[in-house]
Amino acid sequence: MASGAYHGVNPGMGWPLAVSAGLMGRSARALWAALGSLALGHLLSMLVAILPFALLATLLDWQRQIQVAAGLLLIGFGGFLLVVPRHPRALARIPPSQLVLWSFAVAVAHGAGLMLVPIYLGLCRSADTDSGQRAAGVLINSSVDVALWVSVVHTLVLFVTAGASAWMVYRYLGLKFISRSWVNLDAIWAMSLVAIGVLSLI
Repeated sequence: MASGAYHGVNPGMGWPLAVSAGLMGRSARALWAALGSLALGHLLSMLVAILPFALLATLLDWQRQIQVAAGLLLIGFGGFLLVVPRHPRALARIPPSQLVLWSFAVAVAHGAGLMLVPIYLGLCRSADTDSGQRAAGVLINSSVDVALWVSVVHTLVLFVTAGASAWMVYRYLGLKFISRSWVNLDAIWAMSLVAIGVLSLI
């Protein structure tokens, strides 16, 4: 939930596009429709990152190695974003009319789903303490269920937080607020990826 709120407040995850859609469409309905599209794209990016680990987590003999690999992957990705802060140019070529695709691509490029992998693996481990006695099919279903819940809860909190941010700017603060108070969170984001990777290893 905390990471969902963090993603929701981050303007890089797209809520200014929802404000723009609301202003251009001259309706709050356009704003909420755009937020729904952004949330759907973000949810898909979570599932793409977490579901492979959900299936791997059923390999109980390798669970510790999988957790270490996920932590190292997160640290490496965060380090890469610190060294190469530029966004892929392909992201700028996705028109705002395709918000689901844009949100999915941005979340994948930022490693948003990757950030949830250590959290998911910790929840999966505690939920599957007696899984040694279960059949492989039951293990896979259990892991996938936890992965889906983590992704859905994260996305719901993101939607509410991004919605609150977008609504405040749309209804009360105006676009000048964005231009005056825009904070580039890329370095903070990359450092948080590294920090979560280190914490997951510890």
